[in-house]
Amino acid sequence: MKRRWWLLGGAALLGYIGLPYALVQVGNYGLVREGKRARREVALTFDDGPDPATTPAVLDALREAGAKATFFVLAARAEAHPELVARMLAEGHQVGAHAAKHIHAWLRSPWGAYRDPIRAVQRVNAVVQRLDGPPVTLHRPPHGAYTLATVLGQRKAGVRGAHWSIEAGDWNPKLSAEQVRARLERLLVAGAVVVLHDAGVGARTTVPLLPQLLADLGARGYRSVTLRELDGATPQDAAFLKRRAFLTLDAVYDQLGGIRFAGRRADNLFRLAPLPFPLTGIRLADGRPIPKGTPALEFHVNNPILVDLGPRASVRQAKAQDFRVVAAEMQSDPAWQDAQVIFCLSAVSPLLTLVGFETHDLPPADAGRLRGWANMLRRAYGNDPNAKDPKLSILTREQFLALYG
Repeated sequence: MKRRWWLLGGAALLGYIGLPYALVQVGNYGLVREGKRARREVALTFDDGPDPATTPAVLDALREAGAKATFFVLAARAEAHPELVARMLAEGHQVGAHAAKHIHAWLRSPWGAYRDPIRAVQRVNAVVQRLDGPPVTLHRPPHGAYTLATVLGQRKAGVRGAHWSIEAGDWNPKLSAEQVRARLERLLVAGAVVVLHDAGVGARTTVPLLPQLLADLGARGYRSVTLRELDGATPQDAAFLKRRAFLTLDAVYDQLGGIRFAGRRADNLFRLAPLPFPLTGIRLADGRPIPKGTPALEFHVNNPILVDLGPRASVRQAKAQDFRVVAAEMQSDPAWQDAQVIFCLSAVSPLLTLVGFETHDLPPADAGRLRGWANMLRRAYGNDPNAKDPKLSILTREQFLALYG
């Protein structure tokens, strides 16, 4: 009998916390989490305000940069400082609900976790509507934490959950403003949703950081928009989860293979690693042989960017900037300076011929293996799973630097 109660209790806990944690809190199923990577846009989001001691400085920095953001406000603070909510709305920002009580969902009773999104949305909506703002449509629970009650509460409130794809870490006392800036510089990609704080502990880092962060975005051609405006920022469904699973697989593959993004930035079209050239019998168009084992640099495409940008825009971006970053690192990174050739084994060889690479057929066994992988990727990103025959795309170091160095 005791064992039966343990099993029932475990099943109840799995249904109440385990599955929502895996599917919603981690998988973000049904939540707004990120946009497409076709436009150089990101969504900066701010939690825990408004606070008259810190929120005005955040709004000042956004106004100075011409940037828009989304603020997930605490109900009591919105009620206490409607003038700050009014300024958010007047300056084109989006307002969402954060919490009635800022308590982790796992630490609340099921009834409390259910009621909190409902009360938060009602109270924030009342403030916003008195200011003639649009209805609140998004809710972000404290810490982004979910139980089954949280999900049901959001549905009852008629709002969507909003998560993030990049956690800045401004709340972490071990990270300085400069370290948070460097982290964002490394992780930022088009379509990202970044979580920061305009109040509380995180504001101590975000307030001094924000002007320089916004300048960094502008220098890289990004603009910050509201979640409402972010292209492709729709609730994640099974297709999104499949895509994210392959991104995770790519990350594991990169970690095991010593592969990294060019420029150490996740928005570069290319991921690279030095290695001995793996093929035999390759002779370039000018007759030069490339023996197996020649020091080489292999690159892989950044699949979600390639898919969202499309072939033509990807070619333009590669020629205009991303291969130039690769060329600069070939000359500055000691691990890459010995590479005598740069190559790619892929089904995107027709695109690579447009940026100067010569193409060679692969042995049937290699071509079959790579075609299977390419078709898996195409299914993950919603494309026709009939990849063209993979080929070798290759240039010597001298040829590549002549084009992009």
